[in-house]
Amino acid sequence: MKAFLMAGEASGDALGAALLRGLRAEGAQVDARGIAGPLMRAEGMESLFPMDELSVMGLAEVLPRYLDLRRRIHDTARAAIAFGPDVVVGIDSPDFCLRVDRLIRAIRPAQPVAHYVAPSVWAWRPGRAVKMARDVDHVLALLPFEPPYMEAAGMSCDFVGHPVAAEPVASPEVARAFRKAHDLCGRVLAVLPGSRAGEIARMAPVHGAALRPILAAHPELAVVVPVAPGRRAQVEAAVAGWPVRPVLVEGPEARRVAFAAADAALATSGTVSLELARQGCPMVIAYDMAPLTRMILSRMVRVDTVTLVNLVSETRAVPEFIGRNCRPDAIAAAVLSVLADPAAQQAAMALTMERLGADGPDPGRRAARSVLDLLSRR
Repeated sequence: MKAFLMAGEASGDALGAALLRGLRAEGAQVDARGIAGPLMRAEGMESLFPMDELSVMGLAEVLPRYLDLRRRIHDTARAAIAFGPDVVVGIDSPDFCLRVDRLIRAIRPAQPVAHYVAPSVWAWRPGRAVKMARDVDHVLALLPFEPPYMEAAGMSCDFVGHPVAAEPVASPEVARAFRKAHDLCGRVLAVLPGSRAGEIARMAPVHGAALRPILAAHPELAVVVPVAPGRRAQVEAAVAGWPVRPVLVEGPEARRVAFAAADAALATSGTVSLELARQGCPMVIAYDMAPLTRMILSRMVRVDTVTLVNLVSETRAVPEFIGRNCRPDAIAAAVLSVLADPAAQQAAMALTMERLGADGPDPGRRAARSVLDLLSRR
């Protein structure tokens, strides 16, 4: 089976690696090429160019790199056409992957194309689904409410489960050992300024300012910062001016255990809300963006929350501060409220995990079956 896979950031790389393992578990002999990160490369896949070249988020951030990204879109399409795959799978990064799909289908109109992670048409730009259906046959959705949106636009769609719901949950004993190892004797706050360079630069000062009134109310509070791969030097510099010296931890296992050990978390918006919910850690979500991006998105967003726990649980249990509302004083007040009543979010977090398929079939293998079903219908 020849598969051309495209991932544009770390979360997509993890999905792609799980998909490759799932395909092999289903008995497929896979020759995979395309754009890969370290996890997909560890599964034997070569990458046309470094995946990090595509890790750009936000309209204002993309504009200066438009010509480079356009060149990479054409390079990728040419490579896919030359490879002649049985299936093309774009993994998240829709602004890149869907443009590549369009170029491939112009030359190979019968090419089976799938997209892994439904674009958030329920949140903004609903017309994307109809445009996407011109070049995509099938969508693998991570959220249970997404298939109807894709099917209404003319694509088949399977909810395959969210990978976070399949992650192991750190035991209380492991969490206590983590606290002891890092000399965390009082309350613990996990703080996550983001995984991309731009996010860290923008959010770390906001989080640092929010910590001042929090520490005034809880001077014994310890702060733990799980660091994204390759970002330690930047994070160390970014937190140097914080009013507390945080404990920095690295790696997926340390990240999970830090969440389980923390009493609460202050996190940048994204999948991290699901990771925290999986470990039962109540949270506050804060996110800001470049001014141009903020101005444009404020006119396009169609939902009153972007936090996935709120959306999946159909509650508004998690406080969030987005764009102009991302102010240190408001964030600090919300964190103090969560520390005072950490149980308030437990029901919403548990319902979120249940709806995402926690402890059910492996999402990577479900995704593999979904791709194989697409090919069997062609």
